[in-house]
Amino acid sequence: MENCIFCKIIAKKIPSARVYEDEKVYAFLDLSQATQGHTLLVPKLHVSDVFEYEEKVASEVFACVPKIARTLEKAFPNMKGLNIINNNRELAYQSVFHSHIHLVPRYSREDDFHIHFGDHSYQYTAADLEKIAKRIRIAMETV
Repeated sequence: MENCIFCKIIAKKIPSARVYEDEKVYAFLDLSQATQGHTLLVPKLHVSDVFEYEEKVASEVFACVPKIARTLEKAFPNMKGLNIINNNRELAYQSVFHSHIHLVPRYSREDDFHIHFGDHSYQYTAADLEKIAKRIRIAMETV
């Protein structure tokens, strides 16, 4: 896509700190570095978000996640964990509309990176959960 910053990075029109590249994917350091080693993994094919992935593209991209995770762990032996995040669409905090996966190394609970899953005071009942699961299973039949 002509005005996509990640497409320009992949095409080497904009410099990046490349971590990994093959025919289908490109991985580079995020400029913001939420933590040291914060890496973005992107498909070379422009797709806006996970909703646009064909199965083949998904397998090519997501198959690289463990390789990059293990590489980060080897490069940063003091890494204690890793967050893998994929934001899809604006409401889910996607800011660059070329699909990308964040791999964020974690070194301590005191770093400046946090994920909040909301207020857990409401407890879903087994019946609530089954109703939600049934709705998803029915939708799955048409995907």
